Amino acid sequence: MALDPRTLRTGNQGSSRFDPRLRNRADRLADAMPPLMVEAERVAQTVSQGVHGRRRVGDGESFWQFRRYQQGDPATSIDWRQSAKRVPTYVRQNEWEAAQAVWLWRDGSDSMDFRSHLGQTTKLRRATLLLMALASLLLRGGERVAFLGLDHPPGSSRALLEDYALAISRGLVEDHHSLPPPANLPRFAQVVLIGDFLTPLDDVRDFLRQFSAAGVAGHLLQIMDPAEHRLPYSGRVRFVGPEGEGDVLVGRAEDLRDTFARRVDEREVVLRQIARSAGWTHGLHHTDQPPQTALLALYQAISGNARG
Repeated sequence: MALDPRTLRTGNQGSSRFDPRLRNRADRLADAMPPLMVEAERVAQTVSQGVHGRRRVGDGESFWQFRRYQQGDPATSIDWRQSAKRVPTYVRQNEWEAAQAVWLWRDGSDSMDFRSHLGQTTKLRRATLLLMALASLLLRGGERVAFLGLDHPPGSSRALLEDYALAISRGLVEDHHSLPPPANLPRFAQVVLIGDFLTPLDDVRDFLRQFSAAGVAGHLLQIMDPAEHRLPYSGRVRFVGPEGEGDVLVGRAEDLRDTFARRVDEREVVLRQIARSAGWTHGLHHTDQPPQTALLALYQAISGNARG
């Protein structure tokens, strides 16, 4: 069924790692993950033929943080003095190294499970596809990638993408809220957030202001089912809030169509203005459209080539 924007979200839900709904969604994503990975690579391959990498070389000298050594880190990055003070081995990260990474996140909350007869897939599956395809495209160009909600440092190894897919399939990624978890990112880092952004707009505004104040730029990609714009229903329809907002029974859904579409368009305009005021970009993608178009626009925005 279509979703009424007046009854969509009232804010973030509490932590629900053991919520049966999250477990069921994780199981469905686990079943879909192998073909989804294949599709993501195919989409990335198609787009990569028309773009060029944006990799920049250099190590930088501004210290950012210490983190624990992980398999695959070069021995030259180990800070032996810091490691001698503690039991684990620690790596020294410079600000440039993290700032040049692209941090990715997609909304995994309940409203993303929606699919109408007009969409090709659920919003959740399309968002997951685009996130993994974007990660694959960036890694092909030698970029450093990290995933918000996953406890891994930025890296350029394709193993990162495989780890992320595995974490999703096991329900271990913190993405079941309407916005990402808090993150301490370095100045000049770039962030890509993919979701329906049906959370209260004030929450989105406050969240982007925090990132903007920290010198972090980014890109919002709004995923919508075409029915959420067109309201293609007639007669007696019950609209169900996906996250416990309640139900609304409408006698003649067609009478709401024009008002519904106008409110959705107005909300999109405000969301775009919020992103622009924070120095971010905003894009809109419908699930009846090919993913390649959205992926190319995202990559161009990251590369600084997007217009408007």
